[in-house]
Amino acid sequence: MTADQDATTAPTPVDVLIVDDHLMFRAGVRASLDARVNVVGEAADVDSAVEAAHALRPAVVLLDVHLPGGLGGGGAEVARRCADLAPTTRFLALSVSDAAEDVVAVIRAGARGYVTKAITGPELSGAVQRVAAGDAVFSPRLAGFVLDAFGTGMGDVAIADDELDRLSAREQEVMRLIARGYTYREVASKLFISVKTVETHVSAVLRKLQLSSRHELTRWAAARRIL
Repeated sequence: MTADQDATTAPTPVDVLIVDDHLMFRAGVRASLDARVNVVGEAADVDSAVEAAHALRPAVVLLDVHLPGGLGGGGAEVARRCADLAPTTRFLALSVSDAAEDVVAVIRAGARGYVTKAITGPELSGAVQRVAAGDAVFSPRLAGFVLDAFGTGMGDVAIADDELDRLSAREQEVMRLIARGYTYREVASKLFISVKTVETHVSAVLRKLQLSSRHELTRWAAARRIL
């Protein structure tokens, strides 16, 4: 094969913005990515990530889910605040967390995939290429969380009016936002109430619906198609 043929068949490098609040981790990711990826910038918090994404317009933003700054919404907040960049810029969550609520929150915000930091450099480079092409990419055990939260089919549960009737109008508002992955602070900001009031409403919602966690609440709401 000639050099010209190599140049023709080699995939075009994908421009990527790396967002993580740990400098050493960003350096490690940059070093582990191969020639299929072109790192165009880095950011360490919510606000700088939003600014960099709009300034650089990368094809993919590699996004940690736990970030300082903004309204406290972390990576999910970044994705929501950059929704105007779609579909030119896509988001791939890269996090040490494999908690269901983190996965659901960032996917709900618009990310195209979620992989854990146990991924290898070549695997991550391939994931970036696939997300840039429009595919959805998940680490194996995380895909189940997404199916649980967003899947439809025979397993869906018909909504029972008496279940919602247990909740006040305000509790229903809070329930939907929390189930979508918003933080308490974001819910408080959207509804113009205090964080403490949000906490009180969430406790009441979980008690009335006989649920034990935000993850269960998300699955409950998704199954009834009331998100």
